[in-house]
Amino acid sequence: MIHFNQATVADRQLEYVREAFETHHVSGDGPFCRAAERILETGVGAKRALLTTSCTHALEMSALLLDLRPGDEVIVPAFTFVSTINAFALRGATPVFCDVRQDTLNLDEALLESKITARTRAIVPVHYAGVACEMNAILPLAESRNIAVVEDNAHGLFGSYHGRPLGSFGALATQSFHETKNFSCGEGGALLVNDERFIERAEILREKGTNRSRFFRGQVDKYTWVDLGSSWVLSDVLGAVLRAQLEARESIQRRREAVWRRYAAGLGDWARARGVGLPSVPPHCEQSFHMFYLVLADLAERTAFIEHLGKAGMKAVFHYQPLHLSPMGRELGTAREGDCPVTERIADCLVRLPFYADLTESEQDRIIETACAFG
Repeated sequence: MIHFNQATVADRQLEYVREAFETHHVSGDGPFCRAAERILETGVGAKRALLTTSCTHALEMSALLLDLRPGDEVIVPAFTFVSTINAFALRGATPVFCDVRQDTLNLDEALLESKITARTRAIVPVHYAGVACEMNAILPLAESRNIAVVEDNAHGLFGSYHGRPLGSFGALATQSFHETKNFSCGEGGALLVNDERFIERAEILREKGTNRSRFFRGQVDKYTWVDLGSSWVLSDVLGAVLRAQLEARESIQRRREAVWRRYAAGLGDWARARGVGLPSVPPHCEQSFHMFYLVLADLAERTAFIEHLGKAGMKAVFHYQPLHLSPMGRELGTAREGDCPVTERIADCLVRLPFYADLTESEQDRIIETACAFG
């Protein structure tokens, strides 16, 4: 079986984990976590990076930092993972679902203004497959209405838009280090703070609502409960894994790029002949090489294609289901069937191919050959 995903093991990963145990610091916010945070701050240009136990928790921190209340509205793409909106709905915010573009499958910036009301407090663009949203259109509109932008950059670490790193555009941005991501510590995430006004409070929220970070810096003589918060600090064992992963980022990204380009070259003629959609990467976007997907004609063809690969020992999967048509989306949001037609079609037609840095050329050739034999 060729798996859909396989986490990369970086060269120094096990060495760092052993060192964490041998130095007797395995709890959160230790030296390995801080080293990983510095890599993120330098690589993205964020004013502060705070590792968290998941990207979901980084999004939940964002909702707290924005002081969202019941009745506030948050605009998100209808085609995204549930955490993108769940974090804000937990604070009582109303989801406002926006359709995505036909080409990049990102939030359609042309529809954005029509979704804004006097109650809109945040816009959450998701850089799908590590290809940037059109931030040059989204940011000015948000700024003109005093609306916060929170980038869901779970797919896009080390991608860029017009030469500027993804994760550096919003006041806040979130990262994922789940096992399916380019860089993984199994489960983990990060909050990137680009607006320095949020830094101190973000540290407090992540430390269970205490000013513990200030205590360790010697700024107060004891720490106490000063705000809401939760336990979102990443273990230094996982920080050790993540540091090794991020230190190996150039090698990992180079191998992922080779896999992506081999798919594009090997499947291009077949896809064009069959009318199958391929990923779209605008020239002003440098993608993160997070995934390679195909867009089939309809649900029946997509199902048959996945079964075709499965019989040959290859695991391919579909992706998000339309959030606005989910039970909770219908209950909390206002969009209805037909309101996001691109999302509704893509959810039925998109399939993701096996994709990871250690996928061999021979394995990939088998996948390409099997795909081209479909139909």
